[in-house]
Amino acid sequence: MGTRPKRFADKESSPVEQLDEQERAGARDDGADGGAAEFPRQRADVPAPRVPGAAEIYLEVQRSPAFQEVRRRYRRFAFPATLAFLLWYLAYVVAATAAPGLMARPVAGAVNVAMVAGLGQFLTTFLLTWAYARHARLRRDRVALQLRWDTQEMTRGAGQ
Repeated sequence: MGTRPKRFADKESSPVEQLDEQERAGARDDGADGGAAEFPRQRADVPAPRVPGAAEIYLEVQRSPAFQEVRRRYRRFAFPATLAFLLWYLAYVVAATAAPGLMARPVAGAVNVAMVAGLGQFLTTFLLTWAYARHARLRRDRVALQLRWDTQEMTRGAGQ
């Protein structure tokens, strides 16, 4: 028997697990008849210890504080960044249709406000991608990787 995988919430053992432990202890001590101790057979009235399935393991991980923290950090960055970029894009589109005179105003030579704003859209996309990758690397990746390893360890024990 291997060691039990680390769980996110410490739980007391179930009555079935306690009974199994008692039976195993009794089997080691059983040898009064001079014969070798026999590993206890599964009794018909006691159900086999239940190994949690993959779905239960994933639900346990999803409810864990570590997983909730990773999701909270993701949302705190992704939602405001998405909203800001969407508003910036819509402002560009609205300005291009509602204020053509403003967008046609020259900035330098043949370059006008619309061209600068359009190039700003590309620059904003690259900056936002860089900021997202940096945020993920500094604030989420280590915790998410640890959750992934723990989950794989638990599902391996479940036979999945």
